[in-house]
Amino acid sequence: MTLALETVGLTKRFGRGGPGAAAAVDGVSLRVPARAVYGFLGANGAGKTTTLRLVLGLLRPSAGEVRLFGRPARDRRAERVGALIEAPSLYPHLTGRENLALTRRLLGLPAAEIDRVLEIVGLSDAAGRTAGAYSLGMRQRLAIARALLGRPRLLILDEPTNGLDPDGIREMRALLRRLPEAGDTTLIVSSHLLAEVERIATHVGLLHRGRLLVEAPLERLLGGGGAVEVGIADRGRGARILREAGFRVSATDEDGRLLVEAPDAPPPDPAAIAALLVARGAAPSHLARRRPSLESVYHAAVARPA
Repeated sequence: MTLALETVGLTKRFGRGGPGAAAAVDGVSLRVPARAVYGFLGANGAGKTTTLRLVLGLLRPSAGEVRLFGRPARDRRAERVGALIEAPSLYPHLTGRENLALTRRLLGLPAAEIDRVLEIVGLSDAAGRTAGAYSLGMRQRLAIARALLGRPRLLILDEPTNGLDPDGIREMRALLRRLPEAGDTTLIVSSHLLAEVERIATHVGLLHRGRLLVEAPLERLLGGGGAVEVGIADRGRGARILREAGFRVSATDEDGRLLVEAPDAPPPDPAAIAALLVARGAAPSHLARRRPSLESVYHAAVARPA
């Protein structure tokens, strides 16, 4: 498997503390496959932005190594890395096109690059307006367009939906889904909005207090475990039958259905649950699998003993 990004024991301590001091980033080893959409997740303050600054060379690590496309990361421009870290820094008195032209000239790119990236982010019609007149969502998209100049092989976006309203989040989600198809690009998106990343990511890394708790393809994380949702006329009786059979049973907020989980793997089988209830004279009216959410996986990982 080709890796766009690999970090080995990446660590960052601030201040005068020695090796025993608390680390903002603590031995993080990421493996991001080429052309993945990698959701880098964690609560605010988990160390996501610090990790990404280390990857980009904006901070010097206390320990560890960063590798881009199989080589030690020395010249990020040579490796074609684009990034948007925290709030976009744009010139409000310049048009969208003029903002991009400044970076385009610095990178020595052809003028056609500007039209290419404007089309990708959906700002072609607004390119002649000043950036100060843009909405926050438009400014975020313009900053992403700037990061896309030069066709980066790795694009890093730190909290790209931060501060956006629901319409802006929806537009950003659609853009993020398009980006890997727009070129040979690996996308890393850091966020504390787990439900949003669940809708676009192919791979996920969960960071908590500077440590990487989980890293896996999204489908592997969400494919195991799970529960069965059961609709039944006599919920109390149905719950007793299922608990006596060794299942964990809780009520859902959806039509008063029961949520049935197995205490150990594998997850419960809907056919077996139906057969059990029918045999006891409590036939269900509804059965459906419910796979775990990324949020539930995250909270389970955080609660797990170190």
